Amino acid sequence: MGSGVQHALEQLKTTGVRITPQRHAILTYLMEAMNHPTADDIYRALEPKFPSMSVATVYNNLKMFMEAGMVRELTYGDNSSRFDANVSDHYHVICQVCGKIEDFSYPSLHEVEHRAEQATGFKIKGLRMELYGVCKSCS
Repeated sequence: MGSGVQHALEQLKTTGVRITPQRHAILTYLMEAMNHPTADDIYRALEPKFPSMSVATVYNNLKMFMEAGMVRELTYGDNSSRFDANVSDHYHVICQVCGKIEDFSYPSLHEVEHRAEQATGFKIKGLRMELYGVCKSCS
């Protein structure tokens, strides 16, 4: 898993962003946590290691990662945004009971984008697909 983090950090350096230990930790946590954590989750996980870090620091860094195109913010109309360091094309399956989100990929959705372009004349820039259900632990 570490290689993804290194690659991401190299990418950041080319955009002139200084890699602080906190940034490194936030990005690593995000890339390794597959549960799409909230900023609070990240803060709570890293606070013991970085006592001087605030929730605001976490937010500001997440914003910077988003601007760099490395992190995606997932807003699902509930209380707080979750963050996802997987910016490849993938979709989310969401548990309606506990709110857990899992990634899954399915290539043929490109066809849907293509059809949408043909039908509407829009230039499709992206899509977000969400499926709702009940996860194993909740069912």
